[in-house]
Order: sequence, then C-alpha cells, then structure tokens
Amino acid sequence: MRSQELLDFYYDLAGETFVVIDLETTGGNFDFDRAIEVAVVRASLREGITLQRCDLIDPGMAIPPRIQQFTGIRPAMLAQAPTPQTVWPDYVPVLQAGILTGHNVSFDYTFARRELARLGIAFARLPQEQLCTVQLARLLLADLPSRSLPNLVRHFNFPIARSHRAADDALACWLLLKTLLAMLWREPPENLLAKFAQQWIGLEEAAVIVGCPPTTVVEQLAQAGLEPQWVKRSGRLRYRRGAVEAIAPPFG
Repeated sequence: MRSQELLDFYYDLAGETFVVIDLETTGGNFDFDRAIEVAVVRASLREGITLQRCDLIDPGMAIPPRIQQFTGIRPAMLAQAPTPQTVWPDYVPVLQAGILTGHNVSFDYTFARRELARLGIAFARLPQEQLCTVQLARLLLADLPSRSLPNLVRHFNFPIARSHRAADDALACWLLLKTLLAMLWREPPENLLAKFAQQWIGLEEAAVIVGCPPTTVVEQLAQAGLEPQWVKRSGRLRYRRGAVEAIAPPFG
C-alpha cells in the first residue's frame, strides 16, 4: 500500500478491539518447533485492557539451551505444564475476535495456525484483520537505530519487567500500539505522511508500489538519481518510501 492508503487503514482502527498475541517457542522452524508459552492481551482504546491470559505449554520435546537462555524458560518449569491439546482450544475464541496484533505478527500468527492445525482446528485471519507493530513503528519511527520490542520498551520507558516472556511482551506490544496510534491521531496528516516517506522499504515492496519488476524499479530509481541503501546484514537493498512513491504512476 502507498502512504495515504496506510494512513487511512490506521485511522479506521480507532474503534476496533485488538487481540495481541505473543509466543515463546523452541525455535523458528514452523514445521518442527513448538510453542512453549502463549499470551494474549485483548484491549481497545475505549475500554483499555479487558483480558490478559498466559500459559506455559509442555511442547513434548527438548528445549534447546539457547532458547532456555533467551527466554529463561527451563525444562523444570514445563514439567507440570499443560499439553497443547489442553491449552490451545481455549484461545481460539479470543484469537478469532478483534484485530490480531503482534510485534512481527506474521510469526506468531503462522505459529499459532500450525499449533492449531496439529489439533485439527482450522484458524485463519485475513490480512486486513491483522496489525503488525513492527510495520507501524517503521512508519512512525523510521530513523530509530532499532525497532525491536525490547529497544522500544526502553525508548518509551514502558513499565515492563522483562523481555522474551510472552505475558510481558504481549503487554509491551499493546502499550506500543496504544502509543503509536496516539501519535497518529495527535499529528496532522501532512506531518504523518512526511514521516511515512522516511520509512526504509525493501525492493519487493518498492516493486509493488511502482507496479513493475524489481530490476526495473532499481533502474528507474537510479535514473532519478536515487541510490539505495545496502543492508549488509541481510544483503538487500532498501529505499526511502517517499522516493519510491515519487516515481510511482498515479492511482487509476
């Protein structure tokens, strides 16, 4: 989406209920790894937080040492934890209501779908029924050195006890969303669009905005005198959103 479309999308969320989800897992492989902790926070700007729930889950497999160190969740903590069959069905009604929200929501959503699929439970949310606070932070806080959740907790001084535990991260994500939405409604649209223009976007997203193959986008931006930023860690090119939208054809 282009900047104005994104702004309209976020404006439309004023009266919505959000269901923030956060998972701790044995790793990042959707086919192999399992959830070891799940938390949800249901909240709206009108009512505030109306539900908080968190459960440890016995994954039926070993927890890698790096995950134990990262999360602080030890095997002894899961020895008496309920099984996935006991935990997950109770979360389905909550996850199906409201805007599914997360900090990198695609990870938690995909993992939750896989966990439920193993139990024979279908679960699907449309893209417009999801909100990623990473993406919103990239729009509004484009020049922060990091938009990881722990760093944003420190940036905004949120009262969060610890990171990388599901309950605390879900609460942090809600506090972040509430803060970012307040920024949206506090500032004039022209200021917001100027901030959106500073977002760094990848080549694939730039190609969608311009409506042509990635190689053509590179050529067009180069012809306009706009050089990409090279991200050494990922080995990818990225561009300022505003520069890309400036060469995009008009709507219609």
